[in-house]
Amino acid sequence: MDGIHDLGGVEGFGPVQVEPDEPWFHHEWERRVVSANFATLIALQPAGGVMRHAIERMDPVHYLESSYYEHWLTAISTMLVEAGVVSVEDLEARAGGRFPLSRPDRGVAPAPGSEADRTTQGFEVGAAVRVREWHPPGHTRAPRYVQGKRGVIARYDGVFEVPDFAAHRGGTVLDPTYSVRFTSRELWGEGGAGGEVVHVDLWERYLEPDA
Repeated sequence: MDGIHDLGGVEGFGPVQVEPDEPWFHHEWERRVVSANFATLIALQPAGGVMRHAIERMDPVHYLESSYYEHWLTAISTMLVEAGVVSVEDLEARAGGRFPLSRPDRGVAPAPGSEADRTTQGFEVGAAVRVREWHPPGHTRAPRYVQGKRGVIARYDGVFEVPDFAAHRGGTVLDPTYSVRFTSRELWGEGGAGGEVVHVDLWERYLEPDA
């Protein structure tokens, strides 16, 4: 989905601030969120991508104003409400006020059996490919900044579950995965004229031959 979470290649946010000897947690509530996250995953056993997509569905302003572990807290709270384990009223009573959750899931799971597994490698290392350019309302692991761009297969990584389907409870669908190499010029035009390359891990369903 096109959301505020997909910030790859976007400028204007300043350099990454590196904290020397950064602790695992800056506050005790962050440690408790990690424990709550493990408990939620054990209890709900969500399919791959469900939690990640719950973060992606956060209100854009809330996403930018909140910290890493608050993203986790919002996601697991949203998942618990959607699963009927707790209610919004329960959360707000404990919080003593408004408790923001992620927006509704607009993704659509494929009909059972409509998406067949692909277990045979379709592209050889060195093959020229183009990333499909599409803007699904649901979850995808194809970053926006590589969609529509041309690259080269640098490595074949095996067959794995496609998170685009799993995130919307569409069952396990398998697909070959690759590391695709892009030039910085291809991704950013004249702004990427330094000759650097970027490798992105992508599923075969995202790719098409570059004629």
